[in-house]
Amino acid sequence: MKPRVRFAPSPTGYLHIGGARTALFNWLYARHTGGTFVLRIEDTDAARNSQEAVDVILNGLRWLGLDWDEGPITGDATGPSKGDRGPYFQSQRKENYQRRVEALLSHGLAYEHEGAIKFKMTREPILIPDLVVGDVLRKLTDREEADPDFVIVRSDGQPVFHFVNVVDDLEMGITLVIRGEDHLSNTAKHIALFNAFGVKPPHYAHIPLILNADGSKMSKRDRGASLTTYGEEGFLPEAVNNYLCLLGWSPKDNTEKLSLKEVVERFDLPQILRHNAKFDFEKLVWLQGEYCRELPADRFYEMSVHALAKAGLDTNQMDVHYVKAALDTCKGKIKTFSELPAYAGFYFTDKVEYDAEAAKKDFVPENKARLEKLRAAFAHAPAFNAETLEAALKETAKTLGVKAGALVHPCRLAATGKTSGPSLYHLLQVLGKERVMARIEKALEHGGFGT
Repeated sequence: MKPRVRFAPSPTGYLHIGGARTALFNWLYARHTGGTFVLRIEDTDAARNSQEAVDVILNGLRWLGLDWDEGPITGDATGPSKGDRGPYFQSQRKENYQRRVEALLSHGLAYEHEGAIKFKMTREPILIPDLVVGDVLRKLTDREEADPDFVIVRSDGQPVFHFVNVVDDLEMGITLVIRGEDHLSNTAKHIALFNAFGVKPPHYAHIPLILNADGSKMSKRDRGASLTTYGEEGFLPEAVNNYLCLLGWSPKDNTEKLSLKEVVERFDLPQILRHNAKFDFEKLVWLQGEYCRELPADRFYEMSVHALAKAGLDTNQMDVHYVKAALDTCKGKIKTFSELPAYAGFYFTDKVEYDAEAAKKDFVPENKARLEKLRAAFAHAPAFNAETLEAALKETAKTLGVKAGALVHPCRLAATGKTSGPSLYHLLQVLGKERVMARIEKALEHGGFGT
């Protein structure tokens, strides 16, 4: 029998990076084994659930490229897309839960208590054979010894997580539950419920938690905790997937950059580590930079234009060759696309705002004559390309008896408003003679130069 795994999030807020990693591990296992990956939204808690939170989950999984294999067809099944496959929703499966509650009641395995329904928990220790953690023997605690029974339907008629989780896993034929180690404490209850239904429980694999670099638990306020922020900050899904794979799983050969296809081929439960994973944002940024550097040109342009538009820099009305030439000077220089507007926004606006500290340093009286001399050299250059402009600047510096840096810094500040960015001579070539001459002229009017 082919494995059947599932990801079962609750739509109560953002999609935590740990939840995304759980979805990824389930998806990888299904693809590695040729099994089935089921997506199930556990939305029985109507007071806390929202459609917005559901959309966050679905959009996050789609952004990561984690497609699911089962679910009801939504939309027009006869249209061009022949409908979309939605996830399962627990809110649409209430009859299943009611039927199972009645079965437990009729067999004396559950009973009514103060308006609620409680399950008669076994009084014997329960062995949890875990494929990652190893065998765990769950005994009754001092608190539970008096009454280990637990509520499966609240007094308001709503079934609780433990119950619906088991019923769905049972009826969907889930053969392996891969989830965070924080759920290990619930597993004894789940196994007891499976036993009560006379069904063999699925196998369990509880994967290590993701912690902050200092070992503390990640909260929604911690950097990197919400999957949504990665798309907003211009990360690539393939880089995020790659990094998530390394949080709790090891390919055993110290390889760090792996495509999703490569991970699918190599992923299995024995490579999952026992110790908790510590989130290293700098390592993620490094991976992102590697993927960004290797992007095909068309995708780099697409991602760049989107990031610029988000920052209010519209390139739609600009010459496409100019835009591409400008972006070419940025490839390999930025790691996340959210950096691009600050790094290269000067290409796409006529208004150059000077870095205040740099202006104090470079727009000083002794540099005015130098910049005027450079402007004249650029104006008479036989061609306005990087090679010629570099030669003109260095010759001007030699004539003035100064190092090239004495001209490079004020020239860059005049042209871009920044102290760093793309290669100076290449960015000047892209900006073109008219823009460069106008920007140097404008810079020479800066008050710091004096008279």
